[in-house]
Amino acid sequence: MSARVLPLSIFAAFALALSACSQSTQPAGPPPLEGADIGGDFTLTGEDGKPVSWGDFDGQYRTIYFGYTFCPDVCPVDVQRAMAGLKRFEASDPERAAKVQPLFVSVDPARDTPEVLTEFTDAFHPRLIGMTGSKEQLDKLTKDYAAYYSIGEPNEAGGYLVDHTSITYLFGPDGKPIAILPTDAGPEAVAQELDKWVR
Repeated sequence: MSARVLPLSIFAAFALALSACSQSTQPAGPPPLEGADIGGDFTLTGEDGKPVSWGDFDGQYRTIYFGYTFCPDVCPVDVQRAMAGLKRFEASDPERAAKVQPLFVSVDPARDTPEVLTEFTDAFHPRLIGMTGSKEQLDKLTKDYAAYYSIGEPNEAGGYLVDHTSITYLFGPDGKPIAILPTDAGPEAVAQELDKWVR
């Protein structure tokens, strides 16, 4: 379940990203998210149980998605399309694709243990790294990254849904935002967007 609660500027950037899919893969101007106040350093617990920080990937392009592994529909589709797009980019240009580090942040730490995260990320891409943290950490992180989540009330069986944004950001080697990957348009559109910005 997902709520696309995004600032208007992010919606505009998403529209730009989608429209760019049908154009040349060479940048026609500045990145859609250039100058946006999105991002920042953080340290969470990785799927191997060890601390992982944003700064660990300095010098690499990074994709980042906020979701949870028990998501019944949106997360698996979004992550599958993003990672399938990365795989297509890897097939066409392995050298540049190797510069991209995909990240998955779970906003459901109560259920997404390291073991659960590992099983989830391994299903989509061998280099996808899962991580999560405390509520305080996640609250700050989602705010910094213009994302949103809200844990729903549990049902009689104890299960619950998490309302969340469903966007995949692309950041540059300097940690600054570049674009939103057009997962709604499918893997080929994602591959084209990566090809456009990764140098």
